[in-house]
This record gives sequence, C-alpha cells and structure tokens, in this order.
Amino acid sequence: MADQERVAIQQAIKDQGEIVRKLKADKAEKDKISEEVAKLLELKAKLGDDAAPKKFILKTGKGTRDFNPQQMAIREEVFNKIIDCFKQHGAETIDTPVFELKETLTGKYGEDSKLIYDLADQGGEMLSLRYDLTVPFARYLAMNKITNIKRYQIAKVYRRDQPAMTRGRFREFYQCDIDIAGQYDAMIPDAECVKMVSTILKTLELGEFEIKLNHRKLLDGIFAACGVPEKDFRPICSAVDKLDKTPWLDVRKEMTEEKGLDPDVADAIGEYVKLKGQMDLVEQLQNDAKLMKQKSAVMGLEDMKLLLHYCSLYGCLNEVSFDLSLARGLDYYTGVIYEAVLKGFVHNADKGNDEESQGVGSVAGGGRYDGLVGMFDPKGKKVPCVGVSIGVERIFAIMEAKLQATNKKVRTTSTEVYVISAQKNMLEERMKLCRQLWDVKIKTEHSYKKNPKLLDQFQYCENNGIPIAVIIGESEIQQGILKLRKIDSREERTIPRESFIQEIRNELKLLSDEAVSE
Repeated sequence: MADQERVAIQQAIKDQGEIVRKLKADKAEKDKISEEVAKLLELKAKLGDDAAPKKFILKTGKGTRDFNPQQMAIREEVFNKIIDCFKQHGAETIDTPVFELKETLTGKYGEDSKLIYDLADQGGEMLSLRYDLTVPFARYLAMNKITNIKRYQIAKVYRRDQPAMTRGRFREFYQCDIDIAGQYDAMIPDAECVKMVSTILKTLELGEFEIKLNHRKLLDGIFAACGVPEKDFRPICSAVDKLDKTPWLDVRKEMTEEKGLDPDVADAIGEYVKLKGQMDLVEQLQNDAKLMKQKSAVMGLEDMKLLLHYCSLYGCLNEVSFDLSLARGLDYYTGVIYEAVLKGFVHNADKGNDEESQGVGSVAGGGRYDGLVGMFDPKGKKVPCVGVSIGVERIFAIMEAKLQATNKKVRTTSTEVYVISAQKNMLEERMKLCRQLWDVKIKTEHSYKKNPKLLDQFQYCENNGIPIAVIIGESEIQQGILKLRKIDSREERTIPRESFIQEIRNELKLLSDEAVSE
C-alpha cells in the first residue's frame, strides 16, 4: 500500500472516530452510531491487513511438488525408455503451448470440464491451462491442415482436482502421449497402440499388468438395448467409468438418484458391465439377440474381434482383457478405448486407509477419437485419430516406492571419468586432461579445489558412482604416463599418456558390456 493511501486511511479512521464520539452524546442517533462504527472497523481491518501481513509459509502449491536429483534420475530413465519405444514405432514429436484459448478446451471433456484451470484475462483473451495433450493435438492438426501424422508429446498438464499425491495424483503432472492420425484400415493403428503400452510396461519392469479394452459404440449399443435415452448416453457412460474405483451399488445409485435413470434399466446395464473375457466374450455378445438389434453394438463387436486378432499377431494378447466395465469418461472418444492397470501393487503410504485394496490405479489409457479434429475445422473435416497416454506420475511413484524398499542407490549424474591429482599444484594438469576428455565427448569431472586431498577425491567417486578415475602426479608427468583406477574394484594400472583416451574408451566399453550381461 502506498504511503499516500495509508495516510488517507489513517485520516479517515481519525475522522470516523471523531464522528462516533459526537454521536455517542446523542442517544437518538443510535442507528447512525452503529453504521459509523462498522465503517471504522472496516477501515481498521484494511489498514491492519497491510500493516501486519500474514506469516509467509514456504511451500509448493497444492497438488504440486519439487523433485530432488534422485527422483529426477528415475524420471529421466522412464522418459528415455518410453521415448525409445515411441521412436521404435516411427513416431515424431511436436510441442504445443501450456495454455489454450478457453473455447478450445470448452465442451471436450464432459463432466471433467469443471477441473480445467481458467486464467485471469491478460490482454483480451480468455485462456485456460491445458487439461490434457489430446485436445491441443487435435487443434494443432486442424489449424495446420495435417491429415496424417504419428506423433508423441511429453509435457505437463493441469487439473483442478483434489490431489492424492501418495498415489501419484497431482494438479500439475506429466503426460506421455502417442497418437496416430490418418485414414487407415480398421484396428491396425489401434492394435499398435496396445502393443506400445505392453512394450513400455514390460520394459519398465513394473510387475504384472492388464490392458483393458472396450468400445464406445458397443457401450452405446448396450445402453440403447437396456433402454437408456440417447441424450443420457454420455452421463451414464461417465457413471460406468467410476467402476474401477467405486462399487456397483454406488454407481447404480448415481445413475438412478443423481441422473434419473430407471432402476430396471440400471440393473440391466449392471448385467453387462460385469462381463470380461477375450474372443469368448465377443462370441457371447454376438449371440445376444437383443444387443444385435443395435447397429452400433454390431459395429463395435466387429472392431473388437479384429483388434483381439491383431493383438494376438503382435504377441500381446496375454496382457489384454475385453472388459465391459471400462468406459473412460471423456466425451471425445468414439471407438476403441483402453486402460492399463497394474496387478496387486499397493503403496505403503496407502496402508491403513480405505484405499488399501485398490492399488495404484491405471498407468495408461486412451482410445479412438475420430470426431475431435472436425470440431475445430470450419468445414467439419474429420481426421480419424487414436492414441494412448502413459500415466508417468503413477509410474514414478511406484518406482520411487520400490527403490525406498530396497535402499538401492540411484546415480544422479552420468560422469564416466574423474581426474584426480595425487599431490599439490596439479590443477592446471587436471584441467588439460579434462579438456582432452571433454573434446572427445567423455563425461568428465574434477575437483574445484586447487589442492584437494587424495582420499576426498576417491570418496567423491564412490559416493557418486563414477566408474573410472585417472590419476596424475609429478612422477606420471615425468614418465609420460597416467594411472587408471577402477573405482569399484580399486584395481589400478598404468597407461601411456599418448593413448590414454583410447584406453579409457576401451575400459568404458568393457564396463558397459558387463552391465548389459548382468
């Protein structure tokens, strides 16, 4: 608050106090006294808030957190493995802004739209933080008139949710998306998305998992066959989507009491959504006469039959389950939907509460959204799309918990060589060696002290997992040699100065081969 404004307020307080004192002398002005006292208290409160500000608490915003070097090392490893898989399947990457025009995001997420973060008007545009990477991708395709692309994107998204941070649920978090856009034959790109999820989860070694599959057209057919009005398909789908976290009786209650569905219709839906299987379930549903009267159900089952066949060819059918309880609440899905869940993993942080039996939840999800790009095109031109998002925050939480349980140390740097001086006045010689190693792209460090103690340098290597040390001293300079030391085994040997780079490369290759064989 400016000094001039402060003085004005203080003068106003003084004036109001004088008025109160005068009015107190006249009982007939009782009501006026109350009014002036209220004004006085309001002014004092305004001055008081500025004069004595609330104590500042140093913390991150709700649903966000900082990450230390150990955690970032885990994240980098996970990202690298996911990106390797995406690139193996021929994907290229793009980037989009962290915020979009509010109207770009509005109406794309159904009931989840209430979780979008709106920003204050900053210059004539109403903006919102992106809720996911899918809608911005669809906007990107429409805006640039792109009809064919296989792209991945790794970036932060934002949801005004109630966070459960011990279970990998945040308000700010990363998504890793792979999407295939283009007019292709049925279920070929869809099956490849399932294959990529299977490959990534196996590579990350998270334990047993299951990839649930379903089809939005089949769900719509089931709703129609059970008697759900078409206008209620999406709200009822949103209720079914909660079955992975909520018992059927609670979901049924939401359908009937909150969304006004007839109880008999809800019970009929309940008979379907408890079914799961593979090709056997396809055959069972194709023999359901009531269901086969619905064109959308017939189309959905044909797609599912083909998708399961392709998953078998790709060698990932054993991880797949055709599960009619899978709904995925977002409005933009139009075809196949999928979600990957880990089997039997529960965070220690969850034990002792009601979530103990639920595990970590889904670690990947996605589906087909053929109509989303057309919503941004003035001519309504459709670009068929299918994609999947890897739930990396939950994966990070699992890997961190596993490391804590094993007390395994994580390397936070990639340093390969540490240059050590065996005696004083070797700083310049260390710098020369570092320069030579940096010039040939060998990751190298040395001490920032002129005359570090020898044991301290060795200890630094051990503490940071640096595999090789190169030691130089006056005698080594005179003889034209260096000492190469393997930190783990403490084995030491002499190498010629003129060929020390090749010697180090050979040693690093041996260490790399040993790591691969393990």
